[in-house]
Amino acid sequence: MSNNTLSLEQLQAKVGEDLGTSRWFPVDQARIDAFADLTEDPQWIHVDPERAAKETPFGGTIAHGFLSLSLLSAMSIDVVPRLEGAVMGINYGLDKVRFLNPVRSGSKVRGHFKLAGIEPRGDNRYLIRYAVSVEIDGVEKPAIACEWLGLTVLG
Repeated sequence: MSNNTLSLEQLQAKVGEDLGTSRWFPVDQARIDAFADLTEDPQWIHVDPERAAKETPFGGTIAHGFLSLSLLSAMSIDVVPRLEGAVMGINYGLDKVRFLNPVRSGSKVRGHFKLAGIEPRGDNRYLIRYAVSVEIDGVEKPAIACEWLGLTVLG
């Protein structure tokens, strides 16, 4: 977990810099099945290993793209510094989300974060933009590339 707390000025000085890379997160069949249950998305390419091995080019099941994307929250805890005086952070959305490569069951993924921008939004609110890639262990092409937006409220 990132114990790094920065002032607004210190964080602004890091715009354009890499913030770092999270720890690896396993994406096994149990996690994929649990996500399928929670999201009510039991498509066979995710939950039927035998059929996926026979009928897909992946050699088995793959994670839902949204499963890999949902891990950004946990990944960010490892890397993204806290803003001094923050009383609340709100997920503001995503821009330019691309699912570039499937995450096969049994893989590990991690997030790489770059601070892309900070925009004042008035009333002690700041829109913080991160360029993120989700890497797959042992695979050159990332699973996801996106811009993640967070709204931070200072006290």
